[in-house]
Amino acid sequence: MAAGDEAAAAASTVAVSLNNNDKPRRHHPAASGKEENRHRPWAMLTRFHAGYFRISLALSGQALLWRTLTSDDNSSTATELRPLPLVRSLPSAAFLLLWSLALLALLALAALYAARCLLRFHAVRAEFRHHVAMNYLFAPWISCLLLLQSAPFLRPDAPPYHLLWWAFSLPILALDVKIYGQWFTRGRRFLSMVANPASHITVIGNLVTARAAAKMGWHEGAVAIFAVGAAHYLVLFVTLYQRFLGSDSLPAMLRPVFFLFFAAPSMASLAWDAISSSFDTCCKMLFFLSLFLFASLVSRPALFKRAMRRFSVAWWAYSFPLSVLALASAEYAQEVRQAAANGLMLVLAVLSVAVTLALMLFTALRTADLLPHDDPFDHGCPQLPT
Repeated sequence: MAAGDEAAAAASTVAVSLNNNDKPRRHHPAASGKEENRHRPWAMLTRFHAGYFRISLALSGQALLWRTLTSDDNSSTATELRPLPLVRSLPSAAFLLLWSLALLALLALAALYAARCLLRFHAVRAEFRHHVAMNYLFAPWISCLLLLQSAPFLRPDAPPYHLLWWAFSLPILALDVKIYGQWFTRGRRFLSMVANPASHITVIGNLVTARAAAKMGWHEGAVAIFAVGAAHYLVLFVTLYQRFLGSDSLPAMLRPVFFLFFAAPSMASLAWDAISSSFDTCCKMLFFLSLFLFASLVSRPALFKRAMRRFSVAWWAYSFPLSVLALASAEYAQEVRQAAANGLMLVLAVLSVAVTLALMLFTALRTADLLPHDDPFDHGCPQLPT
């Protein structure tokens, strides 16, 4: 009997051990993600990419818009937005705050991307081979040029302004040679294979550079850079309308970049306005084209329905095009001096500011969604073979 009791006790002990210690444990992705981040403090650099410069691009465009609307040498249409003495001082203070915020955001993103280049260079190299991500390599330099044009302490004729223009423009020209050259020399990098709405950023980079050069009085250089951007914009516009392979390879989460369709002609109108020193017929044609494309997109909310289900950094793609469109409308209102043009400028400016403020609020409240594990640059967009 004693032997039997001992055997029963041993069996009970084994059963308890199995029940308590050997149960199959469920896998919790969130917990494993936290442990991975705890043990690998630089793991976030793998998911960080040039697409996050949408934030600095949006804030820089907004700063340029505020600088244009609040400048003392601008038209009376801008002055009408601030008729009272108390209100007159608010835009200037808000502009300085916004410009400083845009600069800090750009510096923070640039520091993170520099760390990514040092510690995750293979991921940076993969961006050059990604038909969507490679376009955002222009974004930090565009942000720099926008901040330069809206700087409250530098005039375009100042030597530091010229030096900074060269420092910010040379990377854009180098990327032009790299990417535009691939469009017509490498079979798997032909424009018809890689074209997508994000490709407009490459064109916008040239147009922003041309506008900054024209502000400095470098007319010939501005015309040359504008010609490069305009020629490639025409080809890109036709290619995207043809709906080739590249234009259909954009995941639903990145649909907000469709707003770049009207950002390019808006920036072209601003660049040519700076070159010709007047908002002439060519500028008006480009502005009306951007208005038509804007109306075409906002009348199709179903196109962006899936992208709006969850907050992501791609939402920041809404802000910059609206800011550029509002800038073009301000120049148009200054030229025609009509009540309808002033009303259109006011509506677009208020819409641009409201969207930017909403994005800032969402970003502050949803910081956990800024670095998702299912980022389209890593999983949603198939890379084209080299």
